[in-house]
Amino acid sequence: MSDIRTPVLQFGTSRFLQAHADLFFSEAAEPRAVTVVQSSGDPARAARLGALAAPEGFPVVIRGLTDGVASETETRVTSVKRTLSTATDWDALTAIFCAEVELVISNTGDAGYQPRPADFDADFSQEMSFPAKLFHLLAARFAAGARPLTIMPMELVPENGRVLRERLLAIGTGNRASAALMDWIAGLPFANSLVDRIVSEPLEPAGAVAEPYALWAIERAPGIAAPCAHPAVQLVDDLEEIERLKLHVLNLGHTSLVDFWKRRGGAPDALVRELMDGPEGRALLELYETEVLPGFAHKGRGDEARAYLEVTLDRFRNPFLDHRIADIAQNHPQKAERRIGAFLDWVGRSGPDMPDLHAILKRARE
Repeated sequence: MSDIRTPVLQFGTSRFLQAHADLFFSEAAEPRAVTVVQSSGDPARAARLGALAAPEGFPVVIRGLTDGVASETETRVTSVKRTLSTATDWDALTAIFCAEVELVISNTGDAGYQPRPADFDADFSQEMSFPAKLFHLLAARFAAGARPLTIMPMELVPENGRVLRERLLAIGTGNRASAALMDWIAGLPFANSLVDRIVSEPLEPAGAVAEPYALWAIERAPGIAAPCAHPAVQLVDDLEEIERLKLHVLNLGHTSLVDFWKRRGGAPDALVRELMDGPEGRALLELYETEVLPGFAHKGRGDEARAYLEVTLDRFRNPFLDHRIADIAQNHPQKAERRIGAFLDWVGRSGPDMPDLHAILKRARE
């Protein structure tokens, strides 16, 4: 193993992580070193790995309106010190996981937690889901007698820490893991967290363009500490208020725009800010007024939803962000379930009629 030591292990190479967690670790009062792991094995993303760990860092451009004034800054992110792939570096990854890691973060996409047939195989294989790969790493760390570590998923899944723990325990049960290992995993601190930043475009070979707004909210719990000292990182008592607003105003709006864009046969390179000035944007505003805001009002949160919507619309219309609707359209069915289906369930049958949201969800499922 090299002399590099990285207390943070990150699963995911996305431009979101580059302009979010990697940037925060680089800008923190006490910067933290990161090993980035590509878990998908996607060869199209493999070229990114070397650039992420370049000694000079990679660029992140923050572009937008700050207090109504246009601003643009570029930062070199130098927190990533090593990159690995589960497809080619499993032995090295296992050694690092057992010897160095104190914190695991992940953002593996909306489908990252979905079970796969290989998840219950006795030995590691690349065909496993992310949680199954993590289970095998945790089993190796337990066998090595290493101390516990913190796991802080960032996927946009409600109660993502609890969900990931349950997936790991289900995999352990399927693998007939020992009671001692299962108890050890169950006792680890898993953080529920919520992340928010619009990252509009990649820079090649690594880097990204993002808006000024950024949030990494982490729910307080025993054993959970902030991953770094940074203005965008917050420890909060309850994620539910922030989560509902982000999922069911900002993210629901994005997914609804995808539906309107698809139905109108929109241009494949269309941008969110362009759609906001067209029929898709007008349809979205009507949807907010007639269904989304009344749904929040039914739950006693109409005023805060309207205030958050005002900020959200400014973010959608940011003239500096080339946020492609085709990028948002990826994993559309899964996103519709979490952003629209979950909202309909939360408001419940006693709430206002929401025929358009029901129709969007139905089309996403087809």
